[in-house]
Amino acid sequence: MLKRFISYYKPHRRLFFIDMFFALLISASDLIFPVFTRRMINDIIPAGRMDLLLRWTIIMGFLFILRYISNYIVSYWGHVLGVRIEHDMRKDIFTHLQSLPFSYYDDNKTGHIMSRIVNDLRDITELAHHGPEDLFISMVMLVGSFVVLIRIEWRLTLILFAFIPLMIWFVIIKRNRMSNSFREVRKKIANVNAQLENSISGIRVAKSFTNEDYEIEKFNEGNLSFSNARRESYKVMAEFASGIGIMSSVLNLLVISLGGFFVHKKIINLGDLFSFTLYVNFFMQPIRRLSEFAQQLQDGMTGFERFVEIMNIQPDIVDSKNAVDLGNVRGEIVLKDVSFSYKNGKNTVLSNLNLTIEPGKTVALVGPSGAGKTTLCHLIPRFYEIDEGQILLDGTDIRDIKIRSLRKNIGLVQQDVFLFTGTIYDNIIYGNPDASEDQVVEAAKNASIHDFIMTLPEGYDTYIGEKGVKLSGGQKQRISIARLFLKNPPLLILDEATSALDNETEIMIQKSLEDLSTGRTTMVIAHRLSTIKNADEIVVLTSEGIAERGSHERLLADNKLYARLYRSQFKDLVE
Repeated sequence: MLKRFISYYKPHRRLFFIDMFFALLISASDLIFPVFTRRMINDIIPAGRMDLLLRWTIIMGFLFILRYISNYIVSYWGHVLGVRIEHDMRKDIFTHLQSLPFSYYDDNKTGHIMSRIVNDLRDITELAHHGPEDLFISMVMLVGSFVVLIRIEWRLTLILFAFIPLMIWFVIIKRNRMSNSFREVRKKIANVNAQLENSISGIRVAKSFTNEDYEIEKFNEGNLSFSNARRESYKVMAEFASGIGIMSSVLNLLVISLGGFFVHKKIINLGDLFSFTLYVNFFMQPIRRLSEFAQQLQDGMTGFERFVEIMNIQPDIVDSKNAVDLGNVRGEIVLKDVSFSYKNGKNTVLSNLNLTIEPGKTVALVGPSGAGKTTLCHLIPRFYEIDEGQILLDGTDIRDIKIRSLRKNIGLVQQDVFLFTGTIYDNIIYGNPDASEDQVVEAAKNASIHDFIMTLPEGYDTYIGEKGVKLSGGQKQRISIARLFLKNPPLLILDEATSALDNETEIMIQKSLEDLSTGRTTMVIAHRLSTIKNADEIVVLTSEGIAERGSHERLLADNKLYARLYRSQFKDLVE
């Protein structure tokens, strides 16, 4: 774990060594000042050497200026070092999240993931900056203090340093409690973030059900739980800080008492005692730094552990060793004995499914909910990995095709359209970020949304709100279709793309989808059977597998499940 953390310093080692060098200058200047004070009191002032007094005063003045510059560099560039490391970690974890399969996001709350990317890594900045610096300065100060003090009076020095093991023991026994408390705090704030993200996303539902008070109550429960965990962590921190504080006071009392006794016995003089007193204060600085380091270590490493937890999750859908890029895609899709289940075989959705879709043909999947229609459409782009069998694209197993190449050639339109927060232009060009403005406009025209866009005051630069909240369902759907026109994939998957729309909007969207499907292999999942009458083939899928397949007319003539479903919908329309 520590080795992995240290590896993030490598790209910034130059800045790290600059930080350590100026931290060394700070430590050196702190060690020199008591030595200067001792000589002033013992030698220079009693001898009346004002020339030496002036000379040493000027020298110490320069040292203080150097210390000021060193402090500035350590405070500023040291934090820059921490920020850069945090940036690298956040970049790595976000990149890694892009490689994780849908199943990871099925099992983890968005708020929890956000908390790991934002809150956990923020504390790592402080550890990355102050951790090595505090540890380095503390070691230099402790060793330097010991060397100087033992030359002044070895007995008092040994008594003073005898307290170090006691302090280390105290730090160690508090370490586990601090670690556990900080870990609990991170879990609770992740829960608060998840609850907050969920409540804000669902604010319209909450208001429509007049459940504002219920949402407040749920949030307050999580918020109170976080507050209690935070309070417990502060309790541990208070025990830690107060323990270090009383040890500091005891050391000061010990030095003054024993030092006074040694002065009385003429073992040391007043200058030595004064120097010892100064060194005790300087001596406590590394102890305080070490205590702060222990806190930062627990806080930062707890966040880093949670960071590593995600980084250690290996994507289960990856390119095979000999994976290839797709060339000219004809669009033939063949499913051979395909079986799939969620959660390691505990929830079988598809079993020994066989299906062939010829290039350029449109195949519609219909049937009851839960039969696996949407799941099947998610298996073709390898959003999930099949358990058994094969899915072939133009005769090549999709597991032998590079994932990026496979998905680049597949266009997916779903019932629940997701638009990114931003402008209409931003969302259309997402289909092909390298497209020109003219191509974006042409895609919008093909999706029958251009005329509407031009009626808006800002046109394509119109801000659509979070997830396109300022647009109607039909408008959002047409923007998503424009996005696909711009992507121009040879394979299309339409997952109940019009089922949530009114009849008039559905007809308009259906025309756009038909234009989009021309010359492409298309798989359509339809709830409204009237929209797929012109499909080349209709496949009726049930929990038992494929129950029927054929054209609309043939399936009606067979008078089985499809016919019953169709007539039931037609009856509803008539009524």
